[in-house]
Order: sequence, then structure tokens, then C-alpha cells
Amino acid sequence: MENMNTDNVVRRIKKTMPKIINSIVHPEPYLPEIVFITSFPPKVCGIATYSQDLIKSLKKKFGDSFNTMICPIETEDEQYDYIEKTPYRLNTSDYNSYVQLANQINQNNRIELVILQHEFGFFSTIKNGLSQFLKLLEKDIIITFHTVLPSPDLQLKKHVQEIAHCCQSIIVMTEISAIILSKEYGIPLEKINIIAHGTHLLPLTDKTELKDKYDLNGKKVLSTFGLLGSGKNIETTLQALPEIIADHPDVLFLVIGKTHPGIVKNDGEEYRQFLEKTVQDLRLENHVRFVNAYLPLDELLEYLQLTDIYLFTSKDRNQAVSGTFSYAISCGCPIISTPIPHAVEVLKKETGIIIDFESPKQLANEVNKVLKNEQIQELLRTNALEKMAPTAWENSSISHAQLFEKSGAKKIQLQYAIPEINLIHIKNMTTDFGMIQFSKINKPDIDSGYTLDDNARALIAICEHFEQTRDQEDIELIEIYLDFIEFCQQPDGSFLNYVNEEKEFTQQNYETNLEDSNGRAIWALGYLISKRDILNDHLLGKAEKIIQKNLPLVQDIYSTRAMAFIIKGLYYQNSDKNITLLDLLAGRLERMYLHEAKENWHWFESYLTYGNSVLPEAMLCAWMSTGKNSYKKIAIESFQFLLSKIFVNNSIKVISNKGWLQKHEMKLHSNGGEQPIDVAYTILTLSKFQECFGDESHSEMMQDAFNWFLGKNHLNRIIYNPATGGCYDGLEEKSVNLNQGAESTVSYLMARLCLAKA
Repeated sequence: MENMNTDNVVRRIKKTMPKIINSIVHPEPYLPEIVFITSFPPKVCGIATYSQDLIKSLKKKFGDSFNTMICPIETEDEQYDYIEKTPYRLNTSDYNSYVQLANQINQNNRIELVILQHEFGFFSTIKNGLSQFLKLLEKDIIITFHTVLPSPDLQLKKHVQEIAHCCQSIIVMTEISAIILSKEYGIPLEKINIIAHGTHLLPLTDKTELKDKYDLNGKKVLSTFGLLGSGKNIETTLQALPEIIADHPDVLFLVIGKTHPGIVKNDGEEYRQFLEKTVQDLRLENHVRFVNAYLPLDELLEYLQLTDIYLFTSKDRNQAVSGTFSYAISCGCPIISTPIPHAVEVLKKETGIIIDFESPKQLANEVNKVLKNEQIQELLRTNALEKMAPTAWENSSISHAQLFEKSGAKKIQLQYAIPEINLIHIKNMTTDFGMIQFSKINKPDIDSGYTLDDNARALIAICEHFEQTRDQEDIELIEIYLDFIEFCQQPDGSFLNYVNEEKEFTQQNYETNLEDSNGRAIWALGYLISKRDILNDHLLGKAEKIIQKNLPLVQDIYSTRAMAFIIKGLYYQNSDKNITLLDLLAGRLERMYLHEAKENWHWFESYLTYGNSVLPEAMLCAWMSTGKNSYKKIAIESFQFLLSKIFVNNSIKVISNKGWLQKHEMKLHSNGGEQPIDVAYTILTLSKFQECFGDESHSEMMQDAFNWFLGKNHLNRIIYNPATGGCYDGLEEKSVNLNQGAESTVSYLMARLCLAKA
């Protein structure tokens, strides 16, 4: 044993030494650097918060792709101490600061890209400071316009055109802003990129619990938030409240946020005092609560999640976008808003309600209508979440990073960061009986019942998680899933699949072919048994008992994928007495392959459908169990054929359930209908091939396939939700199915664990 260990160490040293020597002789190049010129916390400002959220998300998703540096925008009278490293600062009150900053950035060869957050008020003190800075700068520049003013005069139009001329790309947050820039300022559309204001992904929390936490139990909560100023027009809501209270005496209106620092500096608390007096005059003291603070993000988001209706009453006709509006809608708040461009663009098709500016009567009518009807509240909430899902900061950072990749002298190459493993949603979906089948967003839907399929896959995933982590909490989950499989086994040894909330087998079991479900059960049981070195005898004995009771029925199964699942289960069980049965099933798959395979079609069937990669993986397992080279040949040929159909330009696009790929067709159908389970199964098979043959290309393809979950897909949107630990149920042509059911969530976990193991 000691000699074997020594040999292993020697082999590892020989294998890694070339890499170590190469890293010394050819050190890793520095990551490209991106400078963000922006206001930044601790400054209290919407753009500061926006930039902080964006940069945080970029670091989390693409931290190994580039380094970010912050250059704070300050004035002579307003300077801060920053937690972030700030090697540069821009004093917008000093012309020389613009020139000096441009020279400093030009002299740093690591900087490839400059991102400037533009608001007209930032750069109004020094007339030509910004223009001079942009002209002097020798780096690629991307400018985000937070305000786009319509109907510009000649001077404003010339100023914006001058800025646009100096940059490679412009970012705006609404289609309306893009249209104004193009039609009224004459800026080429190809230079304009629409990236919506980012929003926070949240594990939606029970509203009643949050109301209890903030002493709002029994209240219908209206709210608004943001830095307070007269432009917010809070008085519109105060004037509407008496009519609202007449119908809903349990209403409470939350005004969240402290007064804007700039307003305090010039006018003190005059506006807040005006609002407080209005509350007194209208006798609303029991129905209005001022939360006079700049709340931490987590507390703010909780206030928004407990809100029954969010009110956005700005009277600024030209406010292009609102961060407060975005945050509210991402928290699932039904929204009533004045028609700023951002709201008009988002609140369509029953996602919210638009009212006129400064119209208390309209506001009262709409609030009463929504509060009276819980169905309307739920419809607005659900539609709003669907509408805003693409704007999650994770998706915003993908859009920004892809734009950076096109710029930055083409030196920025994106690498997606791998999220930490998160079992929260897995555990939320699991009762003491089993894993629930479906979820509405991230809320388990007990009415959907349970399936053998989901619990079998969950058993595999948690067995693997336990092997990697030795987390003792996994044992309880393993017992639950194993007991569910035992519950589904019938006296004759077969399995039923569908179980309702009352733990009764449903009619669906007798209307559906259950061979695939039986196959998945054998796969799961065999996989558990393969962990015999780390699991207790009770679990192993129960799994052996269940599998042995079923095996006499296996020889009568002919479903392609069912046979493949069973082969995998028998391979993992690794019992000599079952080799003959494994060989019987593999022989059937071999005959199917030889019957269908042609020069340009190396497959087992005349079409590619779902779970395809399990077939070549099963043949590989059959070869490893029996030593028959014909199985190995078919495994390699069929898998290479499948990969040629689903990998394009280092990205995976699995076969769509909207239309299978037929033998006479050489191209995939249009976008949409991609399921997480197919991506996960492909990763599992790539891992098995890499394990057998040591081909590094398989490892690279595993990473490329896993990136599909992280946003490398035709919509450039995340499929895995890091806030919940759940995985969305599917990638469609123009949207992502936001429900996070058992199949998709467990599939992601299987893929993630496979990547960790590899």
C-alpha cells in the first residue's frame, strides 16, 4: 500500500511539474482592467447604488475575466472615504482634474476599457471638462446615459453628439431612450445598446411573516421609497388616502427613504415638513408611516416584498428610468405609476397600472380596485415578475460583459464563474414524504404531488453531494428519497410513478408508459449502492432489497432510455450476478443502433428526442462492465454524433422538445424548448467519457455546457437562480420559464456536482 501511494505521488508530480515550470517561464498575463467612472457609495445617490450593484454582479459572474476599478465622481465640496480601492478620482469642479485623469488612464497599459455613468448634473460645473477628457482619452469608452432628454435645443444636441462621437458604444435603459437618441440626436442605432436597469433576484418570502416582523400585521400596505424630494410628488398619494381609507380602513402608507442630501443642503427638510403637515391636516396620522432612513438593501427589499401595492407618483415627465421602480417590481409588487418613459415601457399587458401625473382621484380609484380583488393583485404580481426576470442583475452583467468583450481592444475573454452549491430550494421542495414535483416560481406546489422520477434523480444527486461534502444532513434526505422509491414499488416488484398530496397513486399511472420511470429507479438504487464505502448498512440493505425485487421484470423492458437507465444502475451496483442481464439490455441497444445507423446518422433511433446522452453513456458503461469492444465503438460513435448536433461555437443547444430532430433532417429546429435535464445528462456523459479516456476536450465541453445554466444560451439569460438555489424549468424562444420545479433543480445540482467532481 505504501508503494502504491508513493507511485501515485510520483505520477502526480510528473503530471503537474510541466505546468509548474511553464507558469514560471510563462507567467499568467495580467487580467484586463476596466475603469468605472461613476458616483459610488457612501455617496447617497441612485447612480451610486446602480454602479455598486452592477460591479458587484460583474465580479461575481466574471471575476476571472477582468478586473474592475472605480474612479469616483466628486466635487470640491463632496469627497468620501471608499471601501473599494480607488486609484483614480475625478473632481468635476476642476478642469485640470479631467486632463489629469485622462493622462493617468492613458499611461496604464493594463486598462482596456473605460465605462462612464453619465448624468447631466454630474458634469455641469465645468463647461468643457467632460468633452476634453473624452477627446484626450486613448482607451475604448462606453457611456451609459441615465437621462435622455427629448426635444433637445441645438446646444444640447451638439453636446450629446460630441460625447457620442468619442465613445465606442452607448448604453441606455429603455427603448424609448434609444429611439430619442437615434431620431432626435442623430446617433447611429448600431452604436446604441439597450440594457435595462438591473433588479435583484429574491427568494420570495411569505408576506405575512414579513408584516409581523415590521409590526404591520393586519395592514394593507401601500409604499413608495427613494431619496425624498418634491419631484417624488408624495402629496398625490396623501391626497388620495382619505378616499382609499373610506373603502379600506386597514390601509397604511409607508414613505421609505431620507431626504436627498442635495436638497437638505439647499432647502433643509422643507419638503418632508410639508408632507408631515399634510398628514396632520388630513388626519392621516394612523395611516402614514415615515421611515426616515437610507435602508440597508436587505431591509429595503423586505419592506418591498411585504407591500401590497407600490405607488410611483413622480411628476418628472422626462425621467427616463427609475431604480426605485425597478426594485419594487422585482419584489413582486403590483405597481401603480405615473407615465414616465420607464413605466410606460414596462407596464403593459397587465403588468401594472398607469395613471396621469398629479391625479389623486385616479390613484384612489385604482388602489381601491386592486385592493378589492386578490386575483388582480396576483395577476399583476406574476406578470410583473415575468416581465422583469430578464433584468436581473445577473442578466444585466451578462449583457454588459458581452459588450465589454466586443470592445476593450478585443482582449477581454469571458469566463463564467461557477456558483457555490446551494441546497436551499432542494430542501424546500422536500417534505418528510418526498420531493414535490412542481413549483410556482420558487414556492413548492404541493397540489402537483410527487413522482418516482424526481425522487430517483434527487437520490442520485444527494448521494453524490454526501460523497463530496460528508454533510450529515444529506443522510436524512437520502432516507426520504429511498423510502419514496420503496413506497412506489408494487407487490410484483414494478414501480408506479405518480403520487398525489394525500399519498395516493393517481390515475395517470395507468395511462402512461412507466418503463422509463422504472429505469430511473434502478439507476438511482444502483448509484446509492455504489457508495457502499460511505453509506450505512441500513440504506444499502434497503436499496439492494428493492432492486432485487424488480430485476426479474427487467428483461421484459424494451424502452430505449429505460434500458439505458437500467444498464447504468447495474453498472453502478457492480454485481457479477447481474452482468448477464446488463449484457442482454446492451445487446438490444446494439441491435437498434446497427439497424438505424447510416453514413450520416450514427444513432439508435430514427430521431433525436430527450435524454439522448444517456444512450451512449449506457453503452460506455456496458463496455466497462463486459469488456465487449463493440459496445465501446458504438458509445464513441453515437456520442460524437450527438455532440456534433448540439454543440456550436463552444455553446450547447440541446434538442428542442418543440420538435425532435428527424433522421432526414440535418439541422436543429428553431430556438426554444430546451430543458435543463438534457444539458445535465450531457454533462454527466461527458464526465464519464473524460473519466474513461482522459480527453481534455470533454472537460472543456463540460464547462461550455454548464455555462448554459449561467447565461451562455440564445437569450443570454441565467437558467440557474443563485438567490433560491433553484433552476428554471426551461429555455423558450423568447423567455425563460421561471418556475423552479424538481426536475430542473435536481438536474442543475447533478451537473454542478459533476463539474465539482471533475
